[in-house]
Amino acid sequence: MKLLVTGGCGFIGSTFVRMALARGHEVVNVDKLTYAGNPANVAEVADDPKYHFVHADIADAPAMADALTGVDAVVNMAAESHVDRSILDPAAFPMTDVVGTAVILDQSRRAGVGRFVQVSTDEVYGSIPVGLFRETDPLNPSSPYSASKAGGDLQALAWHHTYGMDVVVTRGSNTYGPRQYPEKLIPLFVTNALDGEQLPVYGDGQQIRDWIHVEDHCSGVFAALEHGIAGEVYNVGGGNERTNLEITERILEYTNRDASLIRYVEDRLGHDRRYALATEKLSLLGWSAAVDFGTGLTDTVTWYRDNRAWWEPIKSGEYRAYYDEQYGQR
Repeated sequence: MKLLVTGGCGFIGSTFVRMALARGHEVVNVDKLTYAGNPANVAEVADDPKYHFVHADIADAPAMADALTGVDAVVNMAAESHVDRSILDPAAFPMTDVVGTAVILDQSRRAGVGRFVQVSTDEVYGSIPVGLFRETDPLNPSSPYSASKAGGDLQALAWHHTYGMDVVVTRGSNTYGPRQYPEKLIPLFVTNALDGEQLPVYGDGQQIRDWIHVEDHCSGVFAALEHGIAGEVYNVGGGNERTNLEITERILEYTNRDASLIRYVEDRLGHDRRYALATEKLSLLGWSAAVDFGTGLTDTVTWYRDNRAWWEPIKSGEYRAYYDEQYGQR
């Protein structure tokens, strides 16, 4: 297929781009190159004749119309995606996650694209004290970020119901692995620990997340792309529930640091306590997570240890200003 992948210079997007090319697909990567969009993430495939890069905003209708020429399917991964930043600057998030999604949906419809995959998050369900979220559960987003992603999901499903467009939605759990921008918990704590800096743990650190390796997340999106039923939603979860404190302690162990680096800070506003996903529906399409969590986390720590040239330049300038604003007074 000829795939248009939005946000293909980001963490999950760039992994999906590399996976798609490895599977023999042609890829058009559309990325606005905001702070988390890094061309270095796709540098190894930049010269592949089946790879094409378009520097554009998905909310730019004429640019999307041009980029969609001859495209068989769209995988929409472009998003403002960090909860903490959404609390600091909430208005920025609907512009990409809702308006941008609506624009590229409509341009895809006009271009006659065969399938549109809306890549979303488990956070649209809100928090669940026990049990697992299923795709039929109501949406109950708690943060400006998750509310904007829920809006994008609803836009995508509305295009299916109103126009008969072939749309599927995936909702992934917390994703980890190489090349993740170091504002998220695992790369933040790994890089801080490697430098001997403090690890700011929100509240009591007992918030629970279901972790999935980025390769497994992308293979789940592929399963939905290739075998999903139009108009359906598919959860993509790793089945690895861990408290934030447990993740912190493992990172300290893997980086040969001790608990003196832990700094408990004021909790995030509206912080969800627990996420967990039921994934039987995606499993029926032949998908299962393959990366063992312990191995995946160890390999991730090793990648950041071995690739300082990737992350050290990031943790300055705009990032440092954000970090100081977010954690400095906590």
